[in-house]
Amino acid sequence: MNLQRSNTLVIHSIADLPQAASQIISLAGDQKIFLFHGDMGAGKTTLIKELCKALGVTDNVTSPTFSIVNEYTIPTGKIYHFDFYRLKKQTEALDMGCEEYFYSGDYCFIEWPTMIPDLLPDEHLDITIKVTSGTEREIYIS
Repeated sequence: MNLQRSNTLVIHSIADLPQAASQIISLAGDQKIFLFHGDMGAGKTTLIKELCKALGVTDNVTSPTFSIVNEYTIPTGKIYHFDFYRLKKQTEALDMGCEEYFYSGDYCFIEWPTMIPDLLPDEHLDITIKVTSGTEREIYIS
């Protein structure tokens, strides 16, 4: 794994993910809202699992595809992992109280943020995963 151009990580295999997760957390600083972009199957949930592990989650991290949000406890608070892929309209996220999560001060890892564009906090970190080969990914952080 290499840190290439400004805030771009090149992942050659899944073995590179723990180091990538550490670098992303370091680059994030105090930012706790992470928006994950990428095609279906790009590895968003897999990267989130590594981020959770790096932050101290000991539970099994799974995709919240059907539950929409999963909650994990870490030594410094909580992590909320969202998957908005199945939402039909933004009001569904409002009805579940997404704003309370987003402004809680805890980590929020949000997959498919394009489904709720009007509800996202202004301050966030964008993480875009691009598949460049069968096992290689480029991760852009902005």
